[in-house]
Amino acid sequence: MELFFELEIVYLVIGVFILVVTAVVTTRDFMPKVAFSRGMIMVTMFLTTMISIHYYMTTTRMDGVKDIFNNGETVICENKMRRSVSRSVLLSKELGWRLEGDKFRNDDYERDFHTSRCIEFDGIVPK
Repeated sequence: MELFFELEIVYLVIGVFILVVTAVVTTRDFMPKVAFSRGMIMVTMFLTTMISIHYYMTTTRMDGVKDIFNNGETVICENKMRRSVSRSVLLSKELGWRLEGDKFRNDDYERDFHTSRCIEFDGIVPK
């Protein structure tokens, strides 16, 4: 459950905001009396479905990245820290990276990378 909140907290907050907007709009005088209950149910079901799909896709990709890394291949991770230098970082065991839980760590690098922000490196260097 901790991983779910770590990955989806932003989307949960956005979902709560959307539900508040839905509640305000569906309780206006010009809306039918059943608008609130139907609107809240429909919007809640939609948000639950979308957040669940996002979580499933992200954790599936994370498992794939872990398998690829553990097999000795290279993965590429998003670098949000230094946008001016490079937007991605290549990680492999050969370069001294290790996998601890869901994070890639290297003693020579000041920052860790979460597996949710990584994909398989196909050998094509992005520009």
